[in-house]
Amino acid sequence: MNYVKTALLLAALTGFFLVAGYLLGGQSGLMLAFLAALGMNLFAYWNSDKMVLRMANAHEVGPNDAPELYGIVAELAQRGGLPMPRVYIIDEDQPNAFATGRNPENAAVAATTGLLRHLSREEIAGVMAHELGHVRHRDTLIMTIAATLSGAIGMLASFGGMMGGGRDENGRPILNPIAAIAMMILAPLAASLVQMAISRSREYEADRMGAELTGQPLWLASALARLHAGTQQIPNAVAEANPATAHLYIANPLSAGGLRGLFSTHPPMEERIARLEAMAGAQPAQTPIPRSATASGPWAAPAPEAPRRGPWG
Repeated sequence: MNYVKTALLLAALTGFFLVAGYLLGGQSGLMLAFLAALGMNLFAYWNSDKMVLRMANAHEVGPNDAPELYGIVAELAQRGGLPMPRVYIIDEDQPNAFATGRNPENAAVAATTGLLRHLSREEIAGVMAHELGHVRHRDTLIMTIAATLSGAIGMLASFGGMMGGGRDENGRPILNPIAAIAMMILAPLAASLVQMAISRSREYEADRMGAELTGQPLWLASALARLHAGTQQIPNAVAEANPATAHLYIANPLSAGGLRGLFSTHPPMEERIARLEAMAGAQPAQTPIPRSATASGPWAAPAPEAPRRGPWG
């Protein structure tokens, strides 16, 4: 059902974009909007991972550079039957993480230095499992396309408002100035709402998949509580400068003031944690991976309760 909902929402975004093109330039504007959407999505398909990682100032690491993080990701990828993604670290104090890439074979996961510093090993495993859940469901591609279309709608609407409306194929104006201003305001707002709906539905699903991958929903629940407190107190300058990438992070990296808090691309953290706690209560206690099979792995000696190493615990 989530896939049907996502497909319908993406279709709605495409429809908004085409309507904006038609209102701006009639039949020719409609065709230009269609070609622009096709070109932007093709570009996003092949280059979204490089663009996002570059904007985040992320640098790739290997097993010798970040052995604990790399080992956790490798263990989770193996357990989930996924190809090993590239692993990146972002020099950013705010604890956060995201995944990117057009498919599991070309995926990358990135964690901030703040996340590695303030979360326990078990909590880091929960976060990385969440990101691999996005990779498995190809959410990063879907959300990149949504962001591309939403941004394009905003640009088209703004251009139409400045021009005072478009003209049809006979050169007659098809929008009066009031309608142009309304489109300039309402079209990007509608696009943002659709993008928000897509992102929120995928976050819940990635939480569920991450909890199943580790076998310990409370690891991710504890991590989300720590991330929520950390993102409230520590700004993320890179994300603030590139707000279009905010929906990719596991926790909203932007300050919650004004409309940003009202139209957040992330579901309420309290609801996410409650769902994970319900998952934990509905299943018997289990050891995610037999200790004898991973004596040197990231879960060789899981702690009964995640230690509080950050300033927000």
